[in-house]
Amino acid sequence: MRIATTLLLAVLALPPITASAQGAALDRIRQKGVITLGYIDGAAPFSSVGADQQPQGYSVDLCREVALGIRAQLKLAKLETRWVALTIQDRLEAVRSGRVDLECSTTSWTLSRQATVDFSLITFVDGGSILTKTASSLRRLLDFEGKRVAVISGTTTEKALRESMGERSIKTELILVRTRAEGLKLLDEGKVDGFASDRTTLIGLVAASPASGTFRLLDEDFSVEPYVFALARGDHDFRLAVNRVLARLYRSGEIVGIYNRWLGKLGPPSLLLSAAYFVQGLAE
Repeated sequence: MRIATTLLLAVLALPPITASAQGAALDRIRQKGVITLGYIDGAAPFSSVGADQQPQGYSVDLCREVALGIRAQLKLAKLETRWVALTIQDRLEAVRSGRVDLECSTTSWTLSRQATVDFSLITFVDGGSILTKTASSLRRLLDFEGKRVAVISGTTTEKALRESMGERSIKTELILVRTRAEGLKLLDEGKVDGFASDRTTLIGLVAASPASGTFRLLDEDFSVEPYVFALARGDHDFRLAVNRVLARLYRSGEIVGIYNRWLGKLGPPSLLLSAAYFVQGLAE
């Protein structure tokens, strides 16, 4: 019940309407005929680089739909989409500074982040988990007493993991890394006992690894991660344009095709994610 309440409050939360320091994105897009989208490589199945060296994934496809929707809303004959590769560490600054119009990956909605940037409707709901070796006896957070866990620095996963360990009085050494690939490498080499990240991205990471059969996930999650697209703070017209496209995808059921393309092999959408789609299928 607490998780569902938190989700609904996040969905209904409206950011303050203030003047955007970067100006109106829709005016800029209309004048230049270009929308600039940011993505992070190595976050499959949400965002990664395909064999054609182009961005791909669930979040990337959603942003492509957003670009098409904004083109239609602005009645443009054509709209160029420019993709900018970002890192987990610089993604929000890229939005705040105007280097990208929209960040399309696995950013989680937090109130502290909303002091810097604004967010779209929720695009996915995930949970933080820990990847371990199949041969290990580690199954729950309590099993990590005295162990070493890698986690990407500056993420909501790092914060949630520290809080979860603290609440349970579990003494664990956290090893900070910059990328998921770095965390998996440390785990594979036995230099850490676990690697913490969002459950779905960990599944995608392992699926792409030659040693996929040697890893397993914990039986429990330690956080709820509502994914959103980040955009410049205070640009409410652009936020509305983005949300109008997402709401249509949820309302029409088109989101199911995008979900199945990238996440269908993991099973149908969870009850929590299905609820997010339903609640956010706002009418025009």
